[in-house]
Amino acid sequence: MDTSIDTPHRIETPETPIRSRGALLACSGAHVLHDGLSNVLYVLLPIWQGEFGLSFTEIGLLKTVYSGALAGLQVPSGYASERLGESGILVVGTALAGLGFLLAGWAGAFVAVGACLALSGAGSSVQHPVSSSLIARQFEGPRLRAALSAYNFAGDVGKALLPALAAWAISLSDWRFTAKALGAITIAVALAMVWLLAQLGRRQPHAAQKSQDATASKGSAWLAGARRGFLALCAIGIVDSATRGGFLVFLPFLLGEKGASLTTVGLAMTFVFVGGAAGKFVCGVIANRVGILRTVIITECATAAAILMLLPLPVTASLMLLPFAGMALNGTSSVLYGTVADLLPADRRARGFGIFYTVGIGASAAAPTIYGVCRDAIGMTPTLVVVAVMVLLVAPLTLPLRTPLRVVGAA
Repeated sequence: MDTSIDTPHRIETPETPIRSRGALLACSGAHVLHDGLSNVLYVLLPIWQGEFGLSFTEIGLLKTVYSGALAGLQVPSGYASERLGESGILVVGTALAGLGFLLAGWAGAFVAVGACLALSGAGSSVQHPVSSSLIARQFEGPRLRAALSAYNFAGDVGKALLPALAAWAISLSDWRFTAKALGAITIAVALAMVWLLAQLGRRQPHAAQKSQDATASKGSAWLAGARRGFLALCAIGIVDSATRGGFLVFLPFLLGEKGASLTTVGLAMTFVFVGGAAGKFVCGVIANRVGILRTVIITECATAAAILMLLPLPVTASLMLLPFAGMALNGTSSVLYGTVADLLPADRRARGFGIFYTVGIGASAAAPTIYGVCRDAIGMTPTLVVVAVMVLLVAPLTLPLRTPLRVVGAA
């Protein structure tokens, strides 16, 4: 599929590669911290439960508050960057994300922690839409795909690294010192980004030529099928994100019930996220060989199987299984994300990605509260069985995708 667009001629100067590398470094650093802070919550939630005497519904609500702010403000963040410039919005958002964690270190009650998480989630909402736009502007042409790959990998590094570091720091001190340290480091990185992004200036809007010829060649029947396919894709994304959000919140508690220490829990989360990073590559290879829809069904069935297998296993065996669970759990998302471009014409992809991100993160935000209520009502093991069964709903949801993906040769 031809996804090229006409852009104004860009004059390359000796400073341009330096500026581009500075933008990539700043965005990648932000991605490490924003994604890493988000996953540090999985280490902190069991500690907050013990310190503040929280129910699982309240634990789920804390994660929902953070993820809800993260999801709900992504589109407004994109609009703000168009008016005010990507660089400034990214710096301010990163500083706010750090400030939320810094203030959480002094929080003395459930409500105060929730307010801090709302602030941090709001700050993190800028990262995906603004960084992607900024990198696209700086790496127009053949370098763009490699730059975006490096940026996305940086997020996986943060997901794997920061939870383990946080668990180690908590074991040496306490969670309050660790939260303050993470917040201070994030604010310091935001200040460093001011220097890295200083030469980029504001975004200069330009008109993109719409891919009318390519769209017309598919015909109106395909467009109708593509719209139905996109809705089905969003539904799959909702189920996938809800499964990931629910499982990751309860995994530390499940391991704690098995007798795992806090350090072991941090290591377990690192195994999951390292497996998830590998899953993005492995699932891409599988999709090229067996097709997108078969890959989605395989990975979601593998996710359900991994969750069910974890329930009776002891800690050591669970640690061995978690990297493979992470591959299945996180690999599906990379396949789904790439499918958005297959289903939508070039002039509608930006809004399509925005919608897909919003519904996915929104589902991830709502799932912990819903499953938290379930956990309080029926217990940990039955709740995780429900999570495993729900992910199998993906199989029938792939049916509306078959025709449009077959037309574009991506099925």
